[in-house]
Amino acid sequence: LDGVALALPALLRAEKIQKRAARVGFDWQETGPVIDKIEEELGELRAELAQGTVAQDRLVDELGDVLFAVANLARHCKVDPEAALRGTNDKFERRFRYIERRLAETGRGPADATLEEMEKLWQEAKREG
Repeated sequence: LDGVALALPALLRAEKIQKRAARVGFDWQETGPVIDKIEEELGELRAELAQGTVAQDRLVDELGDVLFAVANLARHCKVDPEAALRGTNDKFERRFRYIERRLAETGRGPADATLEEMEKLWQEAKREG
């Protein structure tokens, strides 16, 4: 894995590390095992969280494993993970602005609303596109 620049953004570096490992055969041929790995990593994260008091270093480690596995799935699907996340960020912002606008119509903000109210507005925003 020599030659993968340490200064790269973490998501891009994960993709490059995985590509380098894949070139020497350390890779799955199908997406099924990659998804299984994501589920395994999520299970380990859930187990850490279920303990109640979680050591921050363990939480960082387990969450990093989840992100690394998801980056691997993006690579297998030939999806640029940065572009995918950027698009989701934009979508989230658009929908949250909808929530803010709708609440402002009643003279309130998100801090004044319940989660249930905001979830209902979120669903409306999804239907509107």
